[in-house]
Amino acid sequence: MAFPDTRLRRLRYNKILRNMVTETHLRVEDLVYPLFVCPGEKVKNPISSMPGNYQMSVDVLVEECKKAVSKGVKSVLLFGIPEHKDEHGHVACQSNGIVQKAIRAIKAEIDDILIIADVCNCEYTTHGHCGTIVGGDVDNEVAVGTACGRSRNARFV
Repeated sequence: MAFPDTRLRRLRYNKILRNMVTETHLRVEDLVYPLFVCPGEKVKNPISSMPGNYQMSVDVLVEECKKAVSKGVKSVLLFGIPEHKDEHGHVACQSNGIVQKAIRAIKAEIDDILIIADVCNCEYTTHGHCGTIVGGDVDNEVAVGTACGRSRNARFV
C-alpha cells in the first residue's frame, strides 16, 4: 500500500483528543515516596545499596512523612523491617507489627496522606521467599490467604 494522499490527523482533530495524547506531565502529587520502617526510636540507618534512603523508626518516619507532605508529596509506600521473622511471615499480620504501628502513627499526625503498604511476605519470612514453603516449593496462596489466619481481603489496621 502506498503512502496515503490524504493524511488523517485524527489525533489533532479536537482539543480533547490532543489533551488525551499529549506528553506526560509529572507533578509532585503523582509521586509515591518509598519508606522503610524498622523497630526502635530515633533510628535512621542508611541503606547501603540505596544511597539517600534509610531504615527509620516510627517516630523518625512520621517526621519524614510530614516533610514530604509539606513539599506536596501526598502518598507513601511503607516497607516493613521486622524485629523477628518466622517460616510463614506471621509477624506481617500482627496488630503490633512494624508497618501497622507506622500506619497508626502517621494517620494520628497527618490527615491528608495516602499510605500504601507493601504486602510481599519476603521481608517477614526467615527464608526470604514471598510465600510459605510447602513440600519444598513456595506456596503463595498459603502466604496470602491463611498464614495469618485471615481472608485475602482482611484489613489489619
